[in-house]
This record gives sequence, C-alpha cells and structure tokens, in this order.
Amino acid sequence: MTDWDRDSRTATQIIRGEAPGRVRIRTEPVLPVIRPEVNGSGTETRPVVFDIRDMGVYYGGNRALAGTTFSIYRNLVTAVIGPSGCGKSTFIRSLNRMNDAIPGFRLEGQILYHGHDIYGSRANRVEVRRRIGMVFQKPNPFPKSIYDNVAWAARNLGLKQRLDQRVEEALRQAALWDEVKDRLRDSALSLSGGQQQRLCIARAIAIEPDVLLLDEPASALDPVSTAAIEALMHKLKHRFTIVIVTHNMQQAARVADRTAFFSLDSTGADRTGTLIEYGDTETIFRAASDRRTRDYVAGRFG
Repeated sequence: MTDWDRDSRTATQIIRGEAPGRVRIRTEPVLPVIRPEVNGSGTETRPVVFDIRDMGVYYGGNRALAGTTFSIYRNLVTAVIGPSGCGKSTFIRSLNRMNDAIPGFRLEGQILYHGHDIYGSRANRVEVRRRIGMVFQKPNPFPKSIYDNVAWAARNLGLKQRLDQRVEEALRQAALWDEVKDRLRDSALSLSGGQQQRLCIARAIAIEPDVLLLDEPASALDPVSTAAIEALMHKLKHRFTIVIVTHNMQQAARVADRTAFFSLDSTGADRTGTLIEYGDTETIFRAASDRRTRDYVAGRFG
C-alpha cells in the first residue's frame, strides 16, 4: 500500500467518525526538491489534498470570507498572503476545524480532504485535527519538559509503544534533536524562541499528521531563527503537505511552491475577504494576472 492509498483510507475513516488506530513512524531518506507537476497543457497533476469549493465563512451575521475555490496539492508548500483582515487566518484555521469553538462560526461551501467533507455530519473532529496539525504564530510550549511536550499528544491518543523512538524521530524531523538530546527533562520554557517554535512543530508531527498548517510561524522570531524555520519547511514538505500564512513576501517567495493571494472585496458594504489569485509562486510574484496581486507583492498597498 502506498502512502497516498493509506492517506485516502484514513480520510474515509475520518469521515465515518472512526479512529485509524496506531500510527507507524516512517523514516524518510533525503529527497530532491519537489516542484509542481504539470502536464503538457500546464495543468497540475499532483494529487489533491484539499479541494475547497465556494467556501464562505460567517461569524454571526458578519461574512469574513466568500467565494473561495481552489485546490491544495500533496507535498508542496502553499503560502497564503494578503493584507491584514482579509481572512487568511480564518481560512487556514478552517482547514482543521479550529474555528468551531468560536461563537457564531459558520462555514458554507465545502472543504474536501482527500475527497471527503471535513464539515460533514459524520466527520470526527478529533481525527481531523490529528491528521491536519497546526502550529501557531507565537510558540506555545506546555509548561512541561521537552520530552513531555513532544510525547503529550501521543500519550493522549494511546500511542504509547516505542514512545522514546517517536519523540526522538519527531525532534530529528524538526531539526532540534542535536540541540536538546542531553536535556530532554529540562523545561521546554528554557528554550529560545526559535527552539520553542521548532518544538511545537515536533509536537505536531509526533503523531504523524498528513498536513501541517503554519499560521505565521516565524513572525515573532529573529532572522536566524526565521531562516531555520524556512529551511525546516523545505525539508518537511517531503513528508507533509504544508500550508503557511505569512505577511512576509520574501518568505513566501523563498519557501512556497504555490501562493494564494487574498484581499478585501470593497464592492459590498461589509468588506469581505476573498481569494483574488492563486498559482505557481514564481508566476504570482513575477507575472500575476490581477492588478491587485501585482500591487500587493510590489508593496504598493497592504
């Protein structure tokens, strides 16, 4: 069974409200840089992880996002860019149902994960969030040891066999093992900001998700730590599908294979966030088809 077949089977279990059971740790070799795969007509042929169809988001009577339709592809970094207030964080948090706890939240349209509606009545929210992990803007390690931070989710999911191996592998994948291997019982709060963010990434990947959502993961970090996070994204996309929200245009250009530009639609009274343009990152930054995109990436507004 291929990894893709396994992911599709797991998605079916999620939509049925079933738990897929224990997760096997896989060690991946170093692979060449992945680029988008296109056929002769320029159409993407890589498998679709998220198929977003006419997505709209409401908080009570206020519409935050409207008319969002595009696909996110396997093992690529997809950047979501745009001015403040255009719905970027609302969008990424909707991909793993993180907005469900917000009073008045309502989603229209569909978000299909491996072909299954994650907002369907039979979807298991716990499993959705296990398979679609998230790392937030500000590092948020638990007030526990480094080891216990990484092991926390696995323990809570009953994945207690070979826990030491699982923790080590996650820390290695997050490029943190060599820095902390001799201090695993120290408090996670003793780490630097950049190390704490990589620890949060290790915590997310310890339970082997399929997707990593990163909401401005380097905005609170210094340039050296930011560079480490960006290098980590290039490495991790061989194992995970990554979606990142960023305000940093240079960062999006450096790390993303594809870029979605969101902005505010000011034609209505409520100034709703909407997807303006989506495509290969090089095209978005060098030859965008929409004037609003060109103006934004050139720094003329936003």
